[in-house]
Amino acid sequence: MSRREIRERIFKLLFRVEFYETGEMEEQKELFFEDAEDFPEQAGEKDKQEITGKFDAIAGKLSEIDKMIDEKATGWSTKRMGKVDLTIIRLAVYEICFDGQVPTGVAINEAVELAKSYGQDGSAAFVNGVLAKFAKTGETAETTAVLE
Repeated sequence: MSRREIRERIFKLLFRVEFYETGEMEEQKELFFEDAEDFPEQAGEKDKQEITGKFDAIAGKLSEIDKMIDEKATGWSTKRMGKVDLTIIRLAVYEICFDGQVPTGVAINEAVELAKSYGQDGSAAFVNGVLAKFAKTGETAETTAVLE
């Protein structure tokens, strides 16, 4: 699977956090990987491990990530955000702040693309606006290009 496909699968799995208790997430992961639409047969064990590993890492930091979002998203709180937008922002904040493998500009760009695909009208602009505040704390040449 491509990096984009893996990120999309992580987003879909992470979205379930909004609807299930923590204790139910192991079963939800199993169901996710059994569903051919969510996890196609041609996907390999390496893809599954990458998705699971990143999902578990994000889920383990959700309260910290939400606190960071609440601090940066002026006039918004995670409780008021749409579930799709929040899930996309959580994934990107994790990539920006905790995953040294993903450049900030890539994390923002991929989040905006997810918002265009899964969000409502205005989701892409909202996601970009919130994530731009995270980019400014560690802005590089590549993030500047995304923000312009």
